[in-house]
Amino acid sequence: MNPDKREPVVRRYAGNPILTRDDVPYSVATVHNAGVVKANGRYIMVFRAHLFNGRSILGLAESADGYSFKVRPEPFMTPSEDGISGEYEEYGVEDPRICQIDGDFLITYSAYSRHGVRIGLARTRDFTFVERISLITQADLRNVVLFPQKFGGRYVRLDRPHSEISPWSMWISYSPDLVHWGDSKVIVKPAVYHWDEMKIGPGATPFRTENGWLNIYHGVFRTMDGAVYRLGVILHDLNDPSRILGVADEWILQPEDPWEIAGYVHNVVFSCGAVPEEDGTVKIYWGGADKVMCAGTARISDLAAMCLAKPRSPM
Repeated sequence: MNPDKREPVVRRYAGNPILTRDDVPYSVATVHNAGVVKANGRYIMVFRAHLFNGRSILGLAESADGYSFKVRPEPFMTPSEDGISGEYEEYGVEDPRICQIDGDFLITYSAYSRHGVRIGLARTRDFTFVERISLITQADLRNVVLFPQKFGGRYVRLDRPHSEISPWSMWISYSPDLVHWGDSKVIVKPAVYHWDEMKIGPGATPFRTENGWLNIYHGVFRTMDGAVYRLGVILHDLNDPSRILGVADEWILQPEDPWEIAGYVHNVVFSCGAVPEEDGTVKIYWGGADKVMCAGTARISDLAAMCLAKPRSPM
């Protein structure tokens, strides 16, 4: 055995995919890109699903062990038909992330319409009733994740503007009330001729570790056969999340299983959810080829070490 051969950083669950359209009791074409949180000892998954007209809704599934999920009989969120939310969610709601803070579960999601894509923010306490708070960006932003605590009395988020001037880079912004955001600045950019050189974006809600805030992000590389989506890790300072302690030079997960290589969009692993566990591991959830949901585990210490021992420049 070659001692220098790298072992898998993320150990795939043997029962992948953990959720497919066949598990949904209503008619959908795909199940993917789910935010996941652990609440009252149960895992709550809010997943994106394409309808057969190509537009997206959000469903909800629950699990006792984080792997065997049961989908509720009705969708969790469908595009609003009222007011400003109705205008800006006309084409669908997508890619939810869940953050627990101040007793609430805050859900950020992409709202698509003829005006482009904006980020909506919703709130729930019981995953039964959900309240839309506001549309918190203009077009054209995606991949907004909130940190699960305030810093200096302000909420903090990561996002990814759609821009070719500073190509698809990661930014940080601050808010006193979750509605009004500012003091924005870029903190991580794609690296030239690197696995994430085309674009990057925040993935799962960052979680606290002894070394810093761990941010599982996605990076994209353009090949002769199209783009490949992989996952990587970034470590942020515990007291100042705009300060980057390290961006791991290597990816932690790439498309390898058949349902990650071929599907609605080929060669994609895309995470919107991760749950740190008391045993020092983290459950990572990802959409495979924009069609199914998968899961795996990693040691949190290994992910942090990748950021600190062999980092690449964030900018």
